[in-house]
Amino acid sequence: MNEIDALFNRKDMTFEEAVDYFKERVPVKASEFYKIAEGYRNLAFTVSGYSKTQILKRFYDEILAALEEGNTFTEFRANMNEFLESQGYEGLDPLQADNIFRTNIQTAYNVGHYEQMSDPDVVKLRPYWQYDAVNDTHTRPSHLAMDGRVFPADSPVWDTWFPPNGFRCRCTVRSLSKRQVEQRGLKVEDVTPRGGELPDGRFVNILPDPQFSTNPAKVRFNPDLKGYPEPLVKAYQKRQKEEMPP
Repeated sequence: MNEIDALFNRKDMTFEEAVDYFKERVPVKASEFYKIAEGYRNLAFTVSGYSKTQILKRFYDEILAALEEGNTFTEFRANMNEFLESQGYEGLDPLQADNIFRTNIQTAYNVGHYEQMSDPDVVKLRPYWQYDAVNDTHTRPSHLAMDGRVFPADSPVWDTWFPPNGFRCRCTVRSLSKRQVEQRGLKVEDVTPRGGELPDGRFVNILPDPQFSTNPAKVRFNPDLKGYPEPLVKAYQKRQKEEMPP
């Protein structure tokens, strides 16, 4: 099992909320997707470079299968390449496949994690959240500048900085009790940081990557569909109607 397969087959990352979140996304063409206001992009699912609805639907189905059935990254790429080649397209190279798979799966898992951490009973016991960036040579400077910072669970910082905060972002958020914060001597911040200094002395602007400055667990609630492309509005409304209880 390779590194990517191992990452997405951890037992502690099996969230029903992640599947529910991904099911809410509506496959749309990239040209339509990028017309959507940034705050609601997470309603849609798209893959750059592909415009046929049939192909987008297959991407969507394969990623949903990874969430629901535990299909691995290797299976995702093999299944997609077989399908794409049958449709006259070139297969996905490893980096492209990893980008599509990792970003979508990580988003869904982080939404599930957010749903669990923000449960009122959990928040009472663990009222603080800490940003955790993977501290290695691949970590983006702005993400590294957020590493270890602690904010209250209800801080507005999480409206901007809940992972993933970029394509293939590996960051996570962990919840902490008051006792843990005190024992570890952690500082609880109450203002969203705008700039900071890294351990090597570099100063960086602390901003998520472009198109990743919203919390995917929150922006999908009660969307304002005014100004949306008509196909997306109809698809979303149809799905909502189908899922409404009788």
